[in-house]
Amino acid sequence: METPENEIFRDSISTVTEEGKRAWVYPKKPSGKFYEYRKWVSYLLLAFLFLSPFIKINGNQFLLFNILERRFNIFGFPFWPQDFYLFVISMIIGVVFITLFTVAFGRIFCGWICPQTIFMEMVFRRIEYWIEGDRGKQLRLAKQPWNAEKIRKKGLKLLIFLFISFLIANVFLAYLIGSDQLIEYITDGPTSHISTLISLLIFTAVFYFVFAWFREQVCIIACPYGRLQGALLDNKSIVVAYDHKRGESENGRKKFRKNEDRDALGYGDCIDCFQCVNVCPTGIDIRNGTQLECVNCTACIDECDHIMESINKPKGLIRYASEDNIENKTPFKLTARMKGYIAVLTILIGLLTGMLFLRNEVEATVLRLPGQLYEHKDNNIISNVFTYKLVNKTNKDISDVSFKLLSHKGELKLVATSDDFTVPKQGMAEGTLFIEINNMVLTGDRNKIKIGVFKGDELIETTTANFLGPRRFR
Repeated sequence: METPENEIFRDSISTVTEEGKRAWVYPKKPSGKFYEYRKWVSYLLLAFLFLSPFIKINGNQFLLFNILERRFNIFGFPFWPQDFYLFVISMIIGVVFITLFTVAFGRIFCGWICPQTIFMEMVFRRIEYWIEGDRGKQLRLAKQPWNAEKIRKKGLKLLIFLFISFLIANVFLAYLIGSDQLIEYITDGPTSHISTLISLLIFTAVFYFVFAWFREQVCIIACPYGRLQGALLDNKSIVVAYDHKRGESENGRKKFRKNEDRDALGYGDCIDCFQCVNVCPTGIDIRNGTQLECVNCTACIDECDHIMESINKPKGLIRYASEDNIENKTPFKLTARMKGYIAVLTILIGLLTGMLFLRNEVEATVLRLPGQLYEHKDNNIISNVFTYKLVNKTNKDISDVSFKLLSHKGELKLVATSDDFTVPKQGMAEGTLFIEINNMVLTGDRNKIKIGVFKGDELIETTTANFLGPRRFR
């Protein structure tokens, strides 16, 4: 089936030419109300990103994702592999929240919160404007031959981009290995930790590649969220939209002419100035409707409002609106789908909150030693050997720790240590123990026993294990 002429733009993406080559985007420097709001949001998020690895709460790094050592801190709370179920629920909550937000407000996350957009538009792009100038100057610089001016500007930009990429790589590393470890590596010098330095340089190269060359292609080609929005959006979702009814009117668009009565001639308010296209960081024409490439950055809203103001027309030709709002003036309201997502999100948040409150500060695991059967001792005593692991999730040492058998009358002995010991903060204690129980109180070859972990006389955790005994014959 042949594509209609007014839908041909959907057969390709804006950053690829008809010959299949890269079409570089040189957006005009944005300005306006929304851009100022986005700058303040971006500054706050950048400060959060750069400071989080260096903020400590009760001695714990505010955010830590040490995958290799399986140590995680979320908002200062330490999490261990034993808490993986909490991490899974948190990820599900994140997915549901983003889904709900997309259904209601489109791709607003991409334009306001996404780290890729914030770094690209509020850091690297602004440096580019400072060195190379606005859109027109950048286009002229790209076309001119390699002379002293071009080498100086491109070289300066290259050095600054590399420095910022290296800085981002260091912060990224602080999230992975911990800020204290990173500072220690920096103090020791790069030659003392060659493998870490190589990792740092790889991260730097990746960030430089993304922000200096790949740029908006990340949002258009690599990021799956752009494709996800196609399945989530409907005609009630709030997106950055062009009011085609007002902009086109009866006879379509027309260039502006002073003292011309456009309403009488049947022309819309759009004067076909292409400023909304020139300011777009992904190079699309928002007047074609919602598109994959649109990241809802609001640059076109600010630019169009400025043009409307200059020709004495009402603002809002491009604005946050739903298709229903533009077509039928229908106000935003929660749909059944949104209410369903809100209900699921509320249940999941309640579940996570409850689990966090019930989460123990000490995690105990007692397992029978693999390959070992029971031992029959004097006085009809059955002995089993177990291994134990105690994880201390707090930032304080837990001393005077001991085990006691709670479910059966018997004796519990630790191997190669005293009956009480210390579990280090943010650490783990492990070892071997014997449990001896009289055969008369056993009920068969497999018995579930309950073991208590005590700090002094205070019970701080309980766990269970399987105790083997002689098989009963009838």
